[in-house]
Amino acid sequence: MSAFSNYNFAGQKVLIRVDFNVPLDKQSFAITDDTRMRAAVPTIKKILSDGGSVILMSHLGRPKDGPEEKSSMKHIIGHLSELLGGTTVLFANDCIGEQAYLTASMMRPGEVLLLENLRFYKEEEKGDVKFAEKLAKLGDVWVNDAFGTAHRAHASTAVIAQFFPAEKRLFGLLMEGEVSSAEKVLHKAEKPFTAIIGGAKVSDKILIIENLLERATDIIIGGGMAYTFMKAQGGTIGNSLCEEDRIQTALDILKKAEAKGVCIHLPSDSLIADKFAADAQTSMSPSNHIPDGWMGLDIGPNACEQFANVIKRSKTILWNGPMGVFEMEKFQHGTKVVATAVAAATQTGAFSLVGGGDSVAAVNQFGFADKVSYVSTGGGAMLEYFEGKVLPGIAAVKG
Repeated sequence: MSAFSNYNFAGQKVLIRVDFNVPLDKQSFAITDDTRMRAAVPTIKKILSDGGSVILMSHLGRPKDGPEEKSSMKHIIGHLSELLGGTTVLFANDCIGEQAYLTASMMRPGEVLLLENLRFYKEEEKGDVKFAEKLAKLGDVWVNDAFGTAHRAHASTAVIAQFFPAEKRLFGLLMEGEVSSAEKVLHKAEKPFTAIIGGAKVSDKILIIENLLERATDIIIGGGMAYTFMKAQGGTIGNSLCEEDRIQTALDILKKAEAKGVCIHLPSDSLIADKFAADAQTSMSPSNHIPDGWMGLDIGPNACEQFANVIKRSKTILWNGPMGVFEMEKFQHGTKVVATAVAAATQTGAFSLVGGGDSVAAVNQFGFADKVSYVSTGGGAMLEYFEGKVLPGIAAVKG
């Protein structure tokens, strides 16, 4: 049993840092994707069913100079109430103002209070100690359930911890799931362990690849970043994406992998297009022999088969980044094949963790979210965790 599940919150005012930074429609301020909100519901419900009261704090959007209408947390009150089965959600028009303190002090068991956007104060992102102390005064227990911001040393995600005794600083259920899934992959992975790394740029993924060279048996590289590796090996890649300043990095990675006995899989063939557009003319080509004027926008049929075979014999799978421009229907086949293979491996007992905005969007889009072991809610946080960095939001709770 987890520390959170074992804790009895009866009679406690619980201050939860959630990640309710959800996308809103620009005109109506309606929520267009409530994934992050739904992810926090089990944590909130457990506290309420114990007889505790809940005070929720989050940021929304990127307000630059104090309060602004489009970033107000009030836009999510109605939907939050629905997700909590019709529970009334109280709202404080400031996160540390008089109204917040007064409402919090009068809360009864089973009540929920949502605070206004933390980032209306510059002190939040600066990790200001006095601001963190003001927030801490609102609750008896602090719960961090915002994995999406765990890599930030902000007032509400890390600095606040010092104002609560060790036994009153907890991860919520979402955070516990994120941390234990990530630790399972990073420190207790059953072999063969395959990491699938996609996306546009090698520069975004260097640190994660280097850290995985110590752990994985196989690393599959797809997406735009594959062409930097192709060019590094002397291939011709037409107009495909290439980071010229990372060619040496790609060679170093291949060399290190060979020395460590890690198998790097690059796509043998590509679906190529004459322009970056949904209506482009397409053709197939070996990935290291793309004609001038053409660009690789997805992995080809041989690469699909090759990657699927590697994935299906894996016992642990980490997937971060798509295989092609899956937002365009013409170039989504490779990502779909990988998603299908990850789901199939999971059905036969592999542990699969999918993380990073685009891979999560892909498994959701193709309907595989419930067919993998864990879908991470924190893109940047997960990336930094797998790069081997200490995340302030995790360290704050673990002490």
